[in-house]
Amino acid sequence: MPKILMLDMKQEISSFNPLPSGFENFLVYTGDAFYRHRGLNTELGGAFSVFDAREDITLIPTIAARAGSAGILSAEGWKTLSEKMIAEIAPHIDGADAIYASLHGAMGAEGELDPEGWLLTEIRRMAGPDKPIVISLDLHGILTDRMIRQVNGITIYHTYPHVDFADTGMRAAKLLLRILDEGIRPVLARVVVPALVRGDELITAIGCYGDLIRECQRIERDGTAVAAGIMIGNPFTDVPELCTQVIVQTDGDAETAQREAVRLAEEFWPQRFRMQGKLIGLDRAIAQAKTMKGPLIFTDAADATSSGATGDSNAIIAALEKASYKGKVLAQIVDPAAAAAAHKAGVGATISVTLGGAIDTGRYTPMPVTARVKLLSDGQARLETMKTPLDAGPTAVLTFGNFTIVVFSKSISLFDRAMYYANGCNPPDYDLIVVKSPHTEHHMFEAWAEKNFNIDAPGATSADLKSLGHTICARPMYPLDPDVTFTPAPVIYWG
Repeated sequence: MPKILMLDMKQEISSFNPLPSGFENFLVYTGDAFYRHRGLNTELGGAFSVFDAREDITLIPTIAARAGSAGILSAEGWKTLSEKMIAEIAPHIDGADAIYASLHGAMGAEGELDPEGWLLTEIRRMAGPDKPIVISLDLHGILTDRMIRQVNGITIYHTYPHVDFADTGMRAAKLLLRILDEGIRPVLARVVVPALVRGDELITAIGCYGDLIRECQRIERDGTAVAAGIMIGNPFTDVPELCTQVIVQTDGDAETAQREAVRLAEEFWPQRFRMQGKLIGLDRAIAQAKTMKGPLIFTDAADATSSGATGDSNAIIAALEKASYKGKVLAQIVDPAAAAAAHKAGVGATISVTLGGAIDTGRYTPMPVTARVKLLSDGQARLETMKTPLDAGPTAVLTFGNFTIVVFSKSISLFDRAMYYANGCNPPDYDLIVVKSPHTEHHMFEAWAEKNFNIDAPGATSADLKSLGHTICARPMYPLDPDVTFTPAPVIYWG
């Protein structure tokens, strides 16, 4: 009976967020708590659905450690996390026949810019050369040479906005079982593309990136490849191997893997111009909003907490107030002091506080407001798509003039409506809604909004990539550098 060891370690960071994250950012499940992922739309949930269907498989759950996107993980935080991971995994390695690791790929820590590579190297050292290891990754991950050399198979998200978490875990589990049951020997071709991309063309349902992803899905489904994907990295994780890369794996056929990887890379490269953020100036967007019925969405992708930003940008609400916008505004912000003041004062109280600029003080100036405390909560919710928990800490809904602001104590992912709903706010009831995410699932906002404005605002995850100040990633790199050439240079692994 094959024994499969399972583990999970996930965080996405922005190198341009001034506040490092720590071990306390991670929600850690060990022992029986690991099984809480069963039935969820997570990679582990998908893998469970495959493994549980086999009576001849014994599972060895070890540790699931997940943190919301944030600033770089502190050296102390990484030391604690890495020691915890090894402590939970090491006692079970000898008894395992194979290993499945659910990872993100866009982690980064002070002193270790490739945490996933480090972990996989340690796992391979403990497991020995013969036990198969399969991993799953976010398409925004940065797959490094060190990571690839430790594993035997890789599956990658195929959707953005991401909805195929469980599907990716299912594909990883099935690939691992093929290695165990059928003895397939995957060979991987990797083509690095010197481009960082952002914008609406990355929406896989409608964008040109999605057309290429569907080619990856086709060659998986027709048997040409055992797994394929195009990883666009997280442009805000400034690490040495940040890039776009095409990954194609076949069953022992290096020539086909190389041919398909080169073909997809050559199709991707001419479209890099399209795959950039199309931003509108804040003043212009407000001027247009004043003449429109709405509801309207103001997308604040520059302060996208799900990409690693701080969440404390007040740039949009401050500009709306200054411009005397009259419609009803709904927004979210991270400001622990304001949330604490509201909890101390109580529902119905009027308080004078500042909003914004609580964390990223170099980019945002605190905005003084006198507001009524409309609602208080513990900041607990669940993501709509994944059903995994959110914990924003003590949370308050403040109202002043035509503004309703949900104020959090901690940064959490805001790529759906969960925290609006959990705090008594229904977005369609407002004229203008601020969304701190570059994209959301269509039905959540755009399906009922008159217009979605992608605002040009400052932030640690701005789509104006040249404004961020990359210093570590390989250069030249489009669009950071004006004249970048590309000739596919496939590298074959495991062949």
